[in-house]
Amino acid sequence: MKIIAMIPARFQASRFPGKLMEDLGGQTVILRTYQATLGTGLFEDVFVVTDSEVIFNEITSHGGKAIMSIKNHQCGSDRIAEAVASMDIDIVVNVQGDEPFTNKQVLTTLLDVFNQKDASKIDLASLMVKITDWEEINNPNCVKVIVNKENFAQYFSRAPIPYPRDKEITTSYYKHKGIYAFTKQALLDFYQLPMGTLEATEKIECIRYLEYGKNIKMAETSLQGIGIDTPEDLIKANKILKNNQQ
Repeated sequence: MKIIAMIPARFQASRFPGKLMEDLGGQTVILRTYQATLGTGLFEDVFVVTDSEVIFNEITSHGGKAIMSIKNHQCGSDRIAEAVASMDIDIVVNVQGDEPFTNKQVLTTLLDVFNQKDASKIDLASLMVKITDWEEINNPNCVKVIVNKENFAQYFSRAPIPYPRDKEITTSYYKHKGIYAFTKQALLDFYQLPMGTLEATEKIECIRYLEYGKNIKMAETSLQGIGIDTPEDLIKANKILKNNQQ
């Protein structure tokens, strides 16, 4: 299989505008994410795909590969679909531009699902992490996922799912990590499908797949990582990076 990675990068993020160009230990967040993804050695190619000349120049000026989007896009998957339409590939991995601590172990866990016995049923794969902190479970910035017995996603939400109506029942909660591995065809199909009510309401793009009957295989990982969603996340990431370098 020919596998590439695409990093969608939008400058004007709603919660933290310009976050990808913020400083993280002497380099921008987007450059660290690109270099971390490239450094895994798992991909035949790695690209940043963006609508921002600032981000495009940041990557190319450091010897990286970047693609400028032709159209305006509502989500990262649409941006990637446009970029890969004419490429000869089998699997494309969507690495979020605000995940500078992306590592090989996490991505290997994701890609391994395509070697399992039910691989033919998979349209795309993603990752989930078990969480126990109720503040995080109730945080709308933390997207939760519930799965069936075969670990195919049933729904994603910013609300706590399942809702703990019966406190006597022990259940597990999972945070969705926004890293995806698509078959090329599933991604191109996604690009042609209009946004549905549930996706528009929750502002979670992978819900579109569920609304149209696609199969999302979830793989569990224990590695949380740090996504840069808020200025507070950036402060936390800088502290982690500083500790790792000591």
